[in-house]
Amino acid sequence: YYVTIIDAPGHRDFIKNMITGTSQADCAVLIVAAGTGEFEAGISKNGQTREHALLAFTLGVKQLIVGVNKMDSTEPPYSESRYGEIKKEVSNYIKKIGYNPAAVAFVPISGWHGDNMLEPSDKMPWFKGWNIERKEGKAEGKCLIEALDAIL
Repeated sequence: YYVTIIDAPGHRDFIKNMITGTSQADCAVLIVAAGTGEFEAGISKNGQTREHALLAFTLGVKQLIVGVNKMDSTEPPYSESRYGEIKKEVSNYIKKIGYNPAAVAFVPISGWHGDNMLEPSDKMPWFKGWNIERKEGKAEGKCLIEALDAIL
């Protein structure tokens, strides 16, 4: 597929730019940091993870992909339980704002090392892949690129 990626800056000083970019999107890729303390800060009451997910939904972005990044920084590295905890908490929040978690691909990644970005990582053998269900049909995969390919 042909995909145009708009990197909407996450910093509060650039919210106007983020709104402009996000309002044109078919899908948002929410990158969530898995590092201890980083995820907690983002998902806290005034955290940017919450803010960005809410903005995307409010601006009409109906499709969402969640990249759980920095899996190499979890304790222990590439922790299945940390991924599960983050997936559960983010799922609960995005459901409250209007997304259907069953239609959202959650992918544990390490952008730094390239894990699960373009091909499955051998560092997360516990990850059997993502699968989504939506009215247009089902999709599944193991990597972020496959989730991008599944955008309608």
